[in-house]
Amino acid sequence: MAEIFAKLNQMIEDFPPSEQKVGRYILDPSNNVMGLSVEQLSNNSGASKAAVIRFCKTLGYKGYRDFALQLTTELAMDNKDGAQETYKDINVGDDVETIVRNVSYHNAKAIEDSLMLTDVALVQRAADLLYRAQHIDFYGMGASGIVAEDSMYKFMRINKYTTAYGDPHLQLTSAANLGKNDVAVAISWSGETKDTLMAARLAKESGAAVISITRYGNTSLESFSDIHFGLSAPEATIRCGATSSRMAQLNMVDMLFYCIVSQHYGELQKFLDRSRQVVKSKRKGS
Repeated sequence: MAEIFAKLNQMIEDFPPSEQKVGRYILDPSNNVMGLSVEQLSNNSGASKAAVIRFCKTLGYKGYRDFALQLTTELAMDNKDGAQETYKDINVGDDVETIVRNVSYHNAKAIEDSLMLTDVALVQRAADLLYRAQHIDFYGMGASGIVAEDSMYKFMRINKYTTAYGDPHLQLTSAANLGKNDVAVAISWSGETKDTLMAARLAKESGAAVISITRYGNTSLESFSDIHFGLSAPEATIRCGATSSRMAQLNMVDMLFYCIVSQHYGELQKFLDRSRQVVKSKRKGS
């Protein structure tokens, strides 16, 4: 999927109503948006020309010309590659084959879309911070808490002193005792989870660097962060909990972890080997 659509899928609810009209018109696969002038997009979407211009700037473009050029380029590349597959939702009454295919599509799409929104330079900066950190805290609640725990297990394998508490009181206690050589990683798809916000803010006040992982768009958590990763993921209409968004978060942590392992393998190999042997012996019951 084109970067513009990946951004829109996450940000559309954040736009004012007038700009939402523009976004929803562009997202509708039945509309041909390639080559439209600002006047045509204004008329077709029912929004004013001023709203169209504001919409473009909210997405991070200088103006309509810059936005339209990027949109045309991305749509042309999709057409060339045959990547015109429309969004596949998961609906009540779907057969098993459809559910298996579409759940897999959602998860793969979350990783693909998030990749387009990921700044490689920021990944390197975050990996450097985590590598140098004396102590790493991972904060997350609910499904994001599962990602935080998985992250803790990974970084323990390379001899990092790291914690991931599910109890918000323990998160705050740990955050209060961080220092300038420590890093807190705050994980919240909405970027608005109260307990995660409190822990991230306290970690920042304690002098630690804060890395946040949320959906793409404006979030409160970003304001407490030194480095922020905004990701994209579709969620099914029948939403029983985080699915593809969880995959995007896990993949982001995996990228950071493997950057560190790859760049410092000579130093970290002994810890990875030791961890592997311990786990292997446990499986054998010895």
